[in-house]
Parts: sequence; structure tokens; C-alpha cells
Amino acid sequence: MNISIEKKEFSEAVHIVARFAERKSATLPALSSILIIAGDDGIKLRATNLETGIDLKLPGKILADGVVAIPAVILQQIAGSLAHEGKVTLEHIGDIVTVTSDTGKSSIKTVPYDDFPTIPFPENPKNRVVIAGVLLKNLFTAIASCASPSTVRPELSSVYLSIEGGVLTAVATDSFRLAEKKVPLSNNGSQGTFLIPAKNALDIAQALPDNDIVMSFDEHQCAFVGDHGLLVSRLTNAVYPDYRQIIPKESVAEAIVLRKDFETALKRTTIFSDSFQKVRMQFDPKKNTFSFFARNADVGESSEMLPARVSGSALDLSFNHRYLSAVFALTAAESLSLTASGIGRPLIIKGVGDTSLLYLVSPMNQ
Repeated sequence: MNISIEKKEFSEAVHIVARFAERKSATLPALSSILIIAGDDGIKLRATNLETGIDLKLPGKILADGVVAIPAVILQQIAGSLAHEGKVTLEHIGDIVTVTSDTGKSSIKTVPYDDFPTIPFPENPKNRVVIAGVLLKNLFTAIASCASPSTVRPELSSVYLSIEGGVLTAVATDSFRLAEKKVPLSNNGSQGTFLIPAKNALDIAQALPDNDIVMSFDEHQCAFVGDHGLLVSRLTNAVYPDYRQIIPKESVAEAIVLRKDFETALKRTTIFSDSFQKVRMQFDPKKNTFSFFARNADVGESSEMLPARVSGSALDLSFNHRYLSAVFALTAAESLSLTASGIGRPLIIKGVGDTSLLYLVSPMNQ
């Protein structure tokens, strides 16, 4: 194999693909490698850790066809050290790949590529939708952080995706808070549901292009195909809880506040939160104010009162401030609506004018 590629494109591609390789695999070295293929389909970089996989197309000149596997960590370090001007060539002879740029040359020992696994593809072509990559990227990045970091309950460490009526709905929860985000689709014929591990969703988000892709899925895998190539992920084999049952149907207090006021006041208040990261929130319809309060025996205490449009009954609730702060990554709305349904009941936060988001936070003990 002998190929020539622009340094910048090579470096960026290696950085993306390396994310999908195992960091270290003693049993199967091919899993911790990047497979480079040069042939009739052009130049491709491929990697998989058996959970996720990528087959990325890369523009460049093929001087000789071939296939080679190179340790991902080594290739990433070399690619990252290249200046982003000019070209780099990779020539494979025997068990050595020589990487040559205008400033130097590196020789890397290769890995046997015969053991490199096939990247699986969903078998059912009916379950497929077209969506802008940038929308899916933003959706995964925002929602996946709300899933549980623990794998004890695989369904809670996953993102639930539902396609129905021309709308893609993504949901994630760690049982303390829940985020639901909806994205309209241009084609409304397909429908179905699946669970993708949140970690996989974040890795895929880093590699998605901005332009349109085709998302397809079956019982075991989901795939994202575009002009850039192919991304795949294993799916979670579990039943997602009926999260709609925990969404309150009625409210006792509601406050509408400016996002910037809410964010600034919350940020100052959290400085004084205790070891449980607790802040207290108060709805005062008589004064038409909304306030935060926090006390830490070692630091002191703080209270912040915001102008707001408050309706319903006076109410005090306590929350983990990290869960309240998470809403800022989920909506760009200038105002937030906070709806409480009583003591011990979840708080619902929405962006005013943003019908795509529902964010639910469970309170802490007073």
C-alpha cells in the first residue's frame, strides 16, 4: 500500500477514528488498531471496539492498493504532531509502515489485520430515516449526559430513541432527572424505538458530519451512513421504563424567569451549597419573585431573588444544583418556565417558546 493525503485531513480523520478503537486489547491487537484500506472504493480508515465502529472515507491519492493495521495510539500521536500544511505519505512494505512528511519520517510496526472484525450493519432496511447530522449530533450531546453513568441498569445508562409521526424523540434519565427532546423529521413514514448506550451516542456525536445522514436500525445495531462513511453502534437489549407515568399532570406553582437571570443567580448560589450540592428554591406569587438560597456551615450562606412571573401557591423545594444547571445545555430559549406540582414532586423545566424540550428534576429532602 502506498497513499498520499493532506496532513490536516489525515490528522483530523485519525483523531476521529481512534475514538472507536480499544485503548488496549491484549487478546485481539486488531481491536486497538486502525485499519487503513486503499482500493477501488478509495481510502478508508476503520476501527471498532465491538461496541461501536467506524468506516471513514478519506480523500487522497492511491499510488498502490493495500490493507494495513496500525496501533491507534501510535498513529494518533504521529498524526497529532503533523503541521497542518502539505501532504503525508504512508507506504507499507513487509510489517513496516513508513509515514513521511516534508519534515521527517517515521517507521511503525504493523499489526496482523486478518483478525480485524467485520463491522456489523442493521439487517432491516425498513427502519430508516434521513436526518441532518448536526441535529443528531446536538441531540446526542445534550441528552446523553442525563443518562446514568452506572451500567447496573443498562436501560438507564442508555438513550431511548423513538420515531413516530415524523418526530424523533430522545429521552435519557438517571432516575434523579429526565430529559426529553424532540426533533422533527422530513420523512414521516418510518417508526420504531431503540436504546443506544449513552457512551456510544457521545462517541458517535463526535464523528457525525453536519449534512444529512441515513439512520437505520434493527434489534441489535443502529447505523449512521453519509457521504463521510459509516458509523455503527450496538444497541441495549432492555426495556425502557414508561417515563411518561412520572410526569406530573397538574401544577401548584409556576415561575417564568429570564434564562440569564436564572443562570447567574444559580451560579452564585452554588458557591454556598453544602456537601450534598443542595440549593433551595422558593416560589412567591404575592411578591412575584423567585429565589434561591444555600447554606454551607464552612463557607456561609447566600440568597438570590429574581424578578419573575409567578402564579399558583407559595412553595419551597430543594434540588441538587448540578441537575438544575444541566438545562442550559438543552435549550437556547431566552426565558425558562418552571412548573412545580407540590412538595416531594418533580419540577418541570421548559424553554418558553421551545416545544421540543421537557426537563424533569426530582427534589431533595428539605
